[in-house]
Amino acid sequence: MKTRFYHSGFAILTIFLLLSFQGKVYAQRSGTIWAKDGYQYYKVDGSGIDELDARDASKKTIIVTKDMLTPQGKAPLAIRGFSFSDDGNKVLIFTNTKRVWRYNTRGDYWVYDITAKTLKQLGRGKPESSLMFAKISPDGTKAAYVSGHNIYVEDLASGEIKPMTTDGTTRLINGTFDWAYEEEFDCRDGFRWSPDSKLIAYWQIDARKIKNYLMLNTTDSIYPYTIPVEYPVAGEDPSSCKIGVVNIGDAKTTWIDIPGDNVQHYIPRMEWTTNSNEIILEQLNRAQNESKIFVGNASNGTTRVIHTETDNAWIDGKARWNDGNPVGWDWLKNGKEFIWVSEKDGWRHIYRIGENGKETLITRGKYDIIKLNCIDEVGGYVYFTASPDNATQKYLFRVKLNGSSKVPERLTPNDLPGTHNYDISPSAKIAIHNFSNSYTQPQTETITLPDNKHISGVTLAINKEVKNKPEFFKVKTADGIEMDGWMVKPTNFDPNKKYPVVFTVYAEPAGQTVVDSYGAGHNGLYVGSMADDGYIYMAVEGRGAPAPKGAAWRKAIYKNIGIINIRDQAMAAKEILKWPFVDSTRIAVHGWSGGGSTTLNLLFQYPDIYKTGIAVAAVGWQLSYDNIYQERYMGVPTDEAGREPFIKGSPVTYAKNLRGNLLYIHGTGDDNVHYRNAELLINELIKYNRQFQLMSYPNRSHGIYEGEGTTLHLRTLFTKYLKEHCPPGGR
Repeated sequence: MKTRFYHSGFAILTIFLLLSFQGKVYAQRSGTIWAKDGYQYYKVDGSGIDELDARDASKKTIIVTKDMLTPQGKAPLAIRGFSFSDDGNKVLIFTNTKRVWRYNTRGDYWVYDITAKTLKQLGRGKPESSLMFAKISPDGTKAAYVSGHNIYVEDLASGEIKPMTTDGTTRLINGTFDWAYEEEFDCRDGFRWSPDSKLIAYWQIDARKIKNYLMLNTTDSIYPYTIPVEYPVAGEDPSSCKIGVVNIGDAKTTWIDIPGDNVQHYIPRMEWTTNSNEIILEQLNRAQNESKIFVGNASNGTTRVIHTETDNAWIDGKARWNDGNPVGWDWLKNGKEFIWVSEKDGWRHIYRIGENGKETLITRGKYDIIKLNCIDEVGGYVYFTASPDNATQKYLFRVKLNGSSKVPERLTPNDLPGTHNYDISPSAKIAIHNFSNSYTQPQTETITLPDNKHISGVTLAINKEVKNKPEFFKVKTADGIEMDGWMVKPTNFDPNKKYPVVFTVYAEPAGQTVVDSYGAGHNGLYVGSMADDGYIYMAVEGRGAPAPKGAAWRKAIYKNIGIINIRDQAMAAKEILKWPFVDSTRIAVHGWSGGGSTTLNLLFQYPDIYKTGIAVAAVGWQLSYDNIYQERYMGVPTDEAGREPFIKGSPVTYAKNLRGNLLYIHGTGDDNVHYRNAELLINELIKYNRQFQLMSYPNRSHGIYEGEGTTLHLRTLFTKYLKEHCPPGGR
């Protein structure tokens, strides 16, 4: 279950921006919008847009003013995202946005013409806030967007709107995606302009055979009503998917002939090549352990395979090593080669692949790349984030693009241990560098590369005055598994006393908990200071977490979610209980989403260790979660043998073993981990007369934040229950 709830228990909300790159405009998570020269960048300032120079903080050019973005008789547009046409003469503004599942990807779009000094709204006559993923064509004359699951092209001069598809419905989806694709592949923007502006390639998702999960709203009207969500659970067929190429002249679509059943395969990536008659795409089989790369002919729909890869477990998509964004194809040699990331040799490495399928390994050694930051073809380097010696940290490295580097060159200074993130300009000469560690708040500077010379911003420095900072440690279990961990000891800690331990857990492939960045050791669900109150707060990271420790570490969890990850946590806790200052009678655990599932399994499977648990929005029954996520890590449950791992790893299976204190929390409007999971768990606990406390939040989603007073109520509930059942303080 993909989650955003790690240390703090609060959602990390991400604003989408629009990025213009090589004539294409993509929706992507927030980041620096660089100018083509690689030195200037753009930033929203109030209700306008400024151009700044990364080399000189005093230089600022106002590109778009508040007055320019004020429609006649209306208030200025509130900018939620923006991009420039390829020639720089037009600015596309995203405003008045609405949430679609996790993010605000639906809204209104306006185009400001810098030369003509005109402001026009796209999609006039369409419902308010109904446009998605608008993009100006590479030639700057048109814009395309999705509305009502159909794709439209609008002439920017005349305002004429022409539909490219007309069959879109709530279940036949053109140009964007259904819930499962969005949640588990990070696919949202579902169409692409061709380089010559004459064609649009797009996804069509057919969810008409997907069964509805009916969420029940009992509070917003006198009579309850249902909210249907197409939701394919594990074992159910996914939506059918295919790729079409529509000619904007006659609005006729040519369907790309991709071998294999459209239902039993996924297409998580698709882009144009540098040729306006070719697209390139990745196809995954339903089990997600076979990847094929096809090149398709836009004129006749024929395809050819240029690369195939298989794995004994699963294959991660680009979103894993591109900050959750699957968009874009990284080309070299004018389209004759491209960059690819694979774990085929046991480590996540970067490869070059030619149009004939020939591979060249670029990164070498027993380490993982964490993120591919920048490809500098002119300079002959690829920049990436990695941490070969400490899986809790992140640093910037580079190697030569030709694969000749025997070892990576570290660019991050050695005197700043922790987590470093780099937003590198297209020229690879400048980067915005962010740094933090567990006891140093985030700091930002602008630097030159590759020498890491400071230009502007904060002079980075470690906080040396912090008290009671998180302590990182390693613990080796009886199974020989060495795990990273952190803990925050009580204020005025006395080693001669014994203290309660509260573990925070996630322990699934969607996120790490033990990272050396600011926020480690902080529990946002707790009212007050856990350290001042006398708790040891702790996290340990076992196999299955996406730490840069090699594919074997990450994929040991295959068909074993709820088993191996749970044992690793429990065996680490068993060693920690031997520490002289730990009170083995006061051991608590909490988690959200996947962490909620882990909390339940620990409480049920290892009741001799964990005495108190607080689980939020947990998947209690793995066969009730969506197929893309659960089948990726647990296999496809097409028969009883295939279902067995799902059942074996589900908390409901072990609920009868509850001996300790359980507080279970879930929102009834959760469209991610449905409330059905709560009721299955409740029924099993009732069946065996296991007493527990339940808090249901009416109509709250997976983040449980909607409604007046909700966040404070949840935090107060969490804190009160923990103090009552796992009392703080040394004894």
